[in-house]
Amino acid sequence: MLTIHGVTRSRASRIIWLCHEIGLPFRQVPVIQAYRLTDPTARDAPLNTRSPSFLKLSPAGAIPVIEDDGLMLFESMACTLYLARRHGQPFGPGDAQEDALMSQWSFYACTAIEADALTILFLHGGNATSAPERAAIEAAAERLERPLAVVADHLSANGHMVGRRFSVADINMAEVIRYAQSYEPLMRQFPAITDWLADCQGRPAFRRMWEARLAEPE
Repeated sequence: MLTIHGVTRSRASRIIWLCHEIGLPFRQVPVIQAYRLTDPTARDAPLNTRSPSFLKLSPAGAIPVIEDDGLMLFESMACTLYLARRHGQPFGPGDAQEDALMSQWSFYACTAIEADALTILFLHGGNATSAPERAAIEAAAERLERPLAVVADHLSANGHMVGRRFSVADINMAEVIRYAQSYEPLMRQFPAITDWLADCQGRPAFRRMWEARLAEPE
């Protein structure tokens, strides 16, 4: 059985969402991020990304990590793309061209969107009040306008990221854009993205993942 190391309040959410879409059973080991703990090295600390047992699985000390049929794999996008390829359509690629496009949009989410989207999540989501924090949010939102316009134009023309159907590429992109979703001054510029996100997040598999995420301690 597939094992997912990582709490749902992490990038493991992408993998868990995909597993629910596929109907793929998994075992979850709730490894928590070390930065969320006062002393992750304490003897009574919960299993975390600095725990020696976890570092044997992931020397990088980052979640998620999956174990599948002898394969140990980290980096959430690599994990979702691997599982989608292994289990095939409709969520995985039907041919080499779709495989390339699913990788392209997943990498674009990571390289062009995620860093600034996370800035918005951590500052805006934390109710930033200082002038420097507000300036950082506005600067991140401004930088996101160009890549989000690329995504919005693509969705307007195609409906989904690849193959005109819901796939792992939609999961990977949606889970990155979600970080900035609450910042209305940015998102109202892109109705095609907000409509697409609503469809993605209305799927039963997403709702199942999200309910588990909300049930975890913050």
